Formats: sequence, C-alpha cells, structure tokens
Amino acid sequence: MHGTSNEHKESSPGKQLQTGHLWKVLARRLWHRPGISIGYTEPIVPMTDTQPARRYRFGVFEADASMGELRRQGVRVKLNAQPFQVLCLLLDRPGELLTREEISRELWPDGTFVDYDHGVNSAVNRIREALGDTASSPRFIETLAKRGYRFVVPVERIPAREEAPTLPPALVSAEGAAPTTLPSDSPPSETRLCGGILASPHELPNTPYPVVQTLFVLFQLMYLAFYVGALANLAEIQDLLSQLTKSTHIFTILVVTAAILIPVRAFILSATLFHAPGAREKLLKIWPVLLLFDELWALSPFLLLHHINFGLALACTTLLVYSPFAQRSLVLMGAGNPGVRA
Repeated sequence: MHGTSNEHKESSPGKQLQTGHLWKVLARRLWHRPGISIGYTEPIVPMTDTQPARRYRFGVFEADASMGELRRQGVRVKLNAQPFQVLCLLLDRPGELLTREEISRELWPDGTFVDYDHGVNSAVNRIREALGDTASSPRFIETLAKRGYRFVVPVERIPAREEAPTLPPALVSAEGAAPTTLPSDSPPSETRLCGGILASPHELPNTPYPVVQTLFVLFQLMYLAFYVGALANLAEIQDLLSQLTKSTHIFTILVVTAAILIPVRAFILSATLFHAPGAREKLLKIWPVLLLFDELWALSPFLLLHHINFGLALACTTLLVYSPFAQRSLVLMGAGNPGVRA
C-alpha cells in the first residue's frame, strides 16, 4: 500500500507535465546537435511554458532563446546552455548593469553548492569566444569591476518566428543547419564571386578591432599618397610615359583618376574614423568600382622607374593587386564599425 501511494504521488499530473516538457526540450536540443556526447557535463536548463519565446538581433548575430541557438549571418555558433542563458540575460537588459549575484541566482537555485565566481567567469568567457570579443577591448560585453557586466551594443527584439518545418537528415548539414545561401549585405555582383576567390564572412578570423581599423586606415593613406605623389610629379611622369604609344591618353587617365579618387578616399577615411552609420554597407557597395581603380593603380610603382629598378616595381605591383581584396576582408571584419563583425 505504501509503495502504491508513493508511486501515485510521483506520477501526479504536475510532475508528468514537467517531465514531459523536459523530454521535449532534450529531444529538440539533441536533434539540433548531431554527434553530441552522452558525457556532456553542463546541465541543460529547460525553459518554462509560461516564458515567451524571445529572439534578439545585435550586429550580425541573432539569438533565439526558444531554441537555445546563437547564429552569425545564419551560421550557427556553438554555445553551451549556461553561457547562452547568461547571454539572454544580458540581451534582455542592454546598456544596464547585470550583477554577478543576479547571474548566479538565475543559473543556480538556492542551496546549490558551486563556485559562483568561477562559474560566472567561465560562462562570460565562453560568450566572448563565441562573439569574437575580448575583455581588454570589449565590443559587446563590458566588465564592470567587482560589480558585473553590461551589454554595450544596441539590441533589437524581433517577433517570434513560426517553427521551421523539419528537414530530412540528408538535407541537413554537419553543423545542423540547412545548406542554404547565407544572408549578406554584399551586393549581388560581389555575392556571385563569393563562391570563388572571395572569402565569405564566416571564413575570416576574429581579429581585435584596433588591429583591423589600423590596417584599413593605413591602406587608405597609402592610396592617398599614390594620388598626391603622382599629381605632384606630373612633369617627371609625363617624361616617363613619353616613350609609350598613346602616352597622352595614359597620362590623361592617370590625372583624372587621381583627381576623382582623392575625395573618394577622403570619404572612406572619414566614414571609417568617425564610425558613420551604414558605413560597412556603403563600402561594400562601392567596392566593385574601387576594385577596378585599385587594380589600375596597382601599376603605380612603375611610375617610379627613374628611382627604382624594374624588379622592385614588379614586386610592389603584385602586392598591390591583392590590396583591394584585403580591404574588403577588413571591412567584413569590422573596420569602421566597432560593434559589428560580419
């Protein structure tokens, strides 16, 4: 009788509902994590039925609290359950202080024996790794000493989407995402090249923003030096070009393009240094046009043949051929936009 009574208590409707919901959460997570190890040590925190589905967008990232997924331009970024829960807490309160005590209360109920400081630090570090962020130069999560953390970029709440239809396993990629074309801010002409020689955003390394910004600014200053130097030595260049056929046409093209590109480079420098809104999208749109001019000006070392030999001029030209592609990569890596990385 006593055994029957205990079994009846354990199988109460409330307990069955909680257990059934937990199994659904576990099944959903296992479906989206192919090859997951049974020895997974970090607990999966189920979300209650009364908690509304939430989705957030910040920069090129999107977090889906109902699915427990973080994506960057549609590509899933690996982030375990507890760090993801901390990320959702930060996204709920952008620009506000989230104390370590608040995080601890959400992650571990009262009476749980755990090293709270180490657990919170570990969770935040994993979030930073997933976002390509660092504590020394934060782009997303700022540490407030002995107090807590603050999410420093704007966060957009987006309506909960309808659950996507289940795909057959054969159509699902190894990372659990359908092999569809990634959304991109790049213009169509550029997107068509991405499958060939151009790097896609998720193939680029996570590099500190100051390094990316500095390299991009140096590229612009280099081209400005080319244009100004050419216009300052027109007599010498004209004498050099006089040995070529159609030298007048070449000289005219050189002068006109230099005069046009000086304000263009000034615009790019201003947009980059002052973090103009939408600078990344504008730079990517004009990149195909700049590519043509930059490849033309890759020949500029030959204008110095009075001062350097042919071999050195050829070596410099081969490096300059790659320059526009390097600039594009730097833009996608966050040049001019400290809080956005493609």
